[in-house]
Amino acid sequence: MKRSAVRPSPLFLSLLAVTVAGAVLTLFDESEPALIAGTVLLVLGGWAVSLCLHEFGHAIVAYRGGDYAVKAKGYLTLDIRRYTDPIMSIVLPLVLLAFGGIPLPGGAVWINHHALRNKRVESLVSLAGPLSNLVLGALLSLSVLLFNPPAGLSAALSYLALLQIFAFVLNILPIPGLDGWGVIEPFMSYQAQQFGAKARPWAPLVLFAVLIGFPTIARVFFDLADAVFMLVGGETLWAQYGQTTFMFWRY
Repeated sequence: MKRSAVRPSPLFLSLLAVTVAGAVLTLFDESEPALIAGTVLLVLGGWAVSLCLHEFGHAIVAYRGGDYAVKAKGYLTLDIRRYTDPIMSIVLPLVLLAFGGIPLPGGAVWINHHALRNKRVESLVSLAGPLSNLVLGALLSLSVLLFNPPAGLSAALSYLALLQIFAFVLNILPIPGLDGWGVIEPFMSYQAQQFGAKARPWAPLVLFAVLIGFPTIARVFFDLADAVFMLVGGETLWAQYGQTTFMFWRY
């Protein structure tokens, strides 16, 4: 692959800068406004960065697997504007995260599946997105475990890590419209694939409505995410502290 195929956009670098600025603000944890502002910037900025990396994961695997059109579409630039509708892909996920604490998978890249070499590659294209969340969650958790940053930064990083793990657990479900379905879809029968195509627009919306409307069911997903979070080295007390700071208006 040519080096020029992957070139982070200025907007992606700006999102990184916002995330880093939030991290710096959390260091002033003796000032509650600075701690809250830093946590909000770090978590929202970090989540936007993770949206880009999630979709980039799909695109880079597709590119290596034969769909070279993803480069022309700008998917390899990590530019968040390239990943479909700005409202449904960016604004709505960030709003749901800020007010509901639910990390909605927001973006999407349009892959030419006919250009991919085989079914295995098709499956890996879908798997790459959730795996990026899992890896990010593990790296963030390990950064807290190994480097022991100050309390405010540890809490914000841990909460962002937990959100990544929850996104992985949620998005790996074998439900039409989610990546978990895309992982197994290439190996399904034609009839099952047709069902998935019809259910894809509304199935995720039903899932999120259930999670919001039925706290008991949502608790199962959160408990599973907590278990995976701890497996990758996450500290739940730090994550709870980060969530409390992030959602300061609710506590």
